[in-house]
Amino acid sequence: MKKAILGLLAFLSVQIVGFSQEQYFFPGEKFDNSIPSPSEFLGYEIGTWHTRYDLIVKYFEKLDELSPRAELTIIGQTHEHRPKVILTISKEANMSNLEEIRQKQVQLASPSEAMPDISSMPAIIHLGYGVHGNEPSSAEAAMLTAYWLLASQSDLAKNLLENSVVHIDPTVNPDGRDRHSLWANSNKGFPPVADPNDREHNEAWPAGRTNHYWFDLNRDWLPLAHPESQSKIDWYHTWYPNVTTDFHEMGTNSTYFFEPTKPFGSENPVVPRKNYEDINIRFAKYFERYMNEIQSLYWTKEVFDNSYPGYGSTYPDIQGGLGLVFETASSRGHVQESQRGEITFAFTIRNHVVNSLATMEAALDNREFMHEYLREFFDTAISEAKSSSIKNYVFGDKYDQSRNTLFVKFLMDHQIEVYENNRDVSAGGYDFGAGKSWIVPTDQPQYRMVRTMFEYVDEFADSVFYDASAWTMAAAYGMPFAANAGSGKGEKLESIDFPSFDFPENKAYAYLIDWSDFYAPKFLYHAQKEGIHVEQVNGPFTAQTNSGPMDFPAGTLMIPMGFQKLSAEEVSSKLKVIAEKTHQEVFSTETGMNLKGIDLGSNLVGALELPKVLMVVGDGVSSYDAGAIWYLMDSQIGMPITKVNSDDLGRLNLFDYTSIILPSGNYSGLSENFVNHFKDWINRGGTVISSGSASLWLQRQGITSEKPVTLEEPKEDPKALPFADRRNFEGAKAVGGSIYMAQLDLTHPIAYGYQRETLPVYRNTSIFILPSADKYLTPVRYTSDPFLGGYISDENLKKLSQSASVIISPSGRGRVIHFFDNPVFRGTWFGTNKLLFNAIFFGNQMD
Repeated sequence: MKKAILGLLAFLSVQIVGFSQEQYFFPGEKFDNSIPSPSEFLGYEIGTWHTRYDLIVKYFEKLDELSPRAELTIIGQTHEHRPKVILTISKEANMSNLEEIRQKQVQLASPSEAMPDISSMPAIIHLGYGVHGNEPSSAEAAMLTAYWLLASQSDLAKNLLENSVVHIDPTVNPDGRDRHSLWANSNKGFPPVADPNDREHNEAWPAGRTNHYWFDLNRDWLPLAHPESQSKIDWYHTWYPNVTTDFHEMGTNSTYFFEPTKPFGSENPVVPRKNYEDINIRFAKYFERYMNEIQSLYWTKEVFDNSYPGYGSTYPDIQGGLGLVFETASSRGHVQESQRGEITFAFTIRNHVVNSLATMEAALDNREFMHEYLREFFDTAISEAKSSSIKNYVFGDKYDQSRNTLFVKFLMDHQIEVYENNRDVSAGGYDFGAGKSWIVPTDQPQYRMVRTMFEYVDEFADSVFYDASAWTMAAAYGMPFAANAGSGKGEKLESIDFPSFDFPENKAYAYLIDWSDFYAPKFLYHAQKEGIHVEQVNGPFTAQTNSGPMDFPAGTLMIPMGFQKLSAEEVSSKLKVIAEKTHQEVFSTETGMNLKGIDLGSNLVGALELPKVLMVVGDGVSSYDAGAIWYLMDSQIGMPITKVNSDDLGRLNLFDYTSIILPSGNYSGLSENFVNHFKDWINRGGTVISSGSASLWLQRQGITSEKPVTLEEPKEDPKALPFADRRNFEGAKAVGGSIYMAQLDLTHPIAYGYQRETLPVYRNTSIFILPSADKYLTPVRYTSDPFLGGYISDENLKKLSQSASVIISPSGRGRVIHFFDNPVFRGTWFGTNKLLFNAIFFGNQMD
């Protein structure tokens, strides 16, 4: 970058009046006139409007059309059916030879294959932009970077085309971007208003940060809950880029952040130290130089997280590349006042443009070094695995074939090798049957991802966390698993399908469906939706079925043929279709007299009502919590729930609903009239499902009266501490996301479908509530030694050990089901999802 604009005060009101786009963003550069700039294509200067995603794609399509050095690829779709695209740019010879280049790059990540000649291999650079929709500057920077790379006549641009392949993802989160762009453009003034209080700078709930289902996609590279991330990870593993960027925005009064992050305290334990102590430092010198040239303030080595492996800037670190996070001060609109003057949208864009160029130059200069590191990363993964005492992990849930399938598919999506288990294994307190469980060997290229999936992290260099401090995905899936020193793996899996079963053809007195499978609730909902009468057996029994004598646990679904409005032929025909779609095994019986346990006409058998669920959303409610519940019901059950803004509740008749979900949040703005109606609805039999801090609001309203945990001898804070220690001292008191072992009461309806008394749960709240005074109504509490992984202070661990995970609070003829641990965290805590399903389908039985 040349110092043509050193006289500009980059932190003040930078107006580009009098400067062309090229002069402002690329001072002193000359460009090929055959390639249109973004402003020429769009009809407005970059930074004067927020560009809609479809126009970004159309600009990339134009570059593809005009230049043989550019190729646009659609790699997937969002929930709202916007295309996910990658624009690939390189010299013509490389573009005509991309597949050979790709295969050689993948060969570097395959230790069993010969090391290719890296001397002529291009650097593989992945520039990722816009994972948070309301951090919009990076997507504008993506267009400018693509333009510069194709049109600039500079030596650097020519060198990059010659010796690199650049993949540009302009917007990781198109749905969120368009939600924010519409807001910013619709509320723009002429001239724009810089006052932070202006509507333009204050989006309506849930804002544009998240995707369609209000998920933060920058946490989804590991969980892979959403199609945006699934397609991105699939693409990532076809290329194994040497460098991947992740561009963001932060507070308007900030400056600019680039890596390195906070040493040790923010670093992932499975990533080689070379990444942090060598590679990061090499690249930082380029960012420093580029930012100095435009006189833009910046900072490093603070706050931001490199430990959680599910960011766009951390997942590449566990794949032999370098992931880089960048954060710029945000105008959150077109111009906004800050402590340094007015911050313009153009200024925020320029910061990301120069660091896009800096990243490419650094990757180019370190091309062979990064190729060598990619091979070294996977070579050392193999050597570390061979030296480990753990030779494999064995896992499998013998009661839940659908959840097994989901977990195996998940591992394979991350390129982890999974094998059939061909022998009976007892390990970690579990029995794993041959043919009904799986083996993940540690001796494989993805050894570090294997550790990520199965290890509990319990030692930390810091006690303050930017995000989650635990991410053991086997626990998230509620999967019985154990480290194992032995062998016994069978065939390697190339794919896995959900189970399928033959539907019974005999004349049935009743049909029976075990509730243990993950998709049994989906079966129930769709059967009820089709008008089929379903009952539940609230005790264990052994029935004579079409498959012989079968044991069934409490919670089993029973479809009595003598109480159907539909004909027997219609019922069996519909059930056959539903069972196939939901992967459920349906048994038939020709008698109501069971071989053991209660009979099918027992008083412990009762009809199930089709739920109609309302969830409160809007101001004060956690959009993350609400979105996770919404997505779970949509994607896994296919059951609609009614979402109502908190300020619209006063117009509703709550008696139209069987259950009301209160996601974690602050409900203090609800009117007195609504609260009275709400109390009346509960007292007349309603079921409230409450998450996190919503339970505190219920306490304040007198709807429930559970008691907080208080330690007999609480640890007293020091009388005085240095002011500079305040963040670390107070931050250490938070529970930022950690995993614990809970004890289930298997006889309680909240635990129907579970066959083991223990279950890993995820906690990201410091709300500690004592078990219920009613000895029957704390169906999920912690074991005597609950800690599994993540950070928690000693004092909080003492509180947690005395507290409840789930409490049922009766209120009149109704009840509140309190979840103090998050059963739906980030869309992949499949192990605890059934607790929520049970609350929805069986809530009226729980007290």
